[in-house]
Amino acid sequence: MGTEPVVRTAKAWTEAEVCKLIQEIISDLAPNPGTPVATARLVEDLGFHSLALLELAFSLEDEFDLPTIDEPTARTILTVSDVQQHVLTHLKANGQMMAA
Repeated sequence: MGTEPVVRTAKAWTEAEVCKLIQEIISDLAPNPGTPVATARLVEDLGFHSLALLELAFSLEDEFDLPTIDEPTARTILTVSDVQQHVLTHLKANGQMMAA
């Protein structure tokens, strides 16, 4: 009895699903709890420090199957909205977004 190989297909996301899930992940990992709004700054408003930012990056990479983020790109991601745009850009580029 052979076993069939597991084939993993990418989930097709809506923008609303992505943004909501990112807000939930940020809220769960933020040192200063609260509901993160799009304009909330990761470090200044939500209290993320270097280790927490790494944990956030790893969580997003795992959840959305993202490539590892490089340091220059990471330095441009300052707000919740920046995180959302980074993830959405990657998902759109890889055809993982549902048509609106």
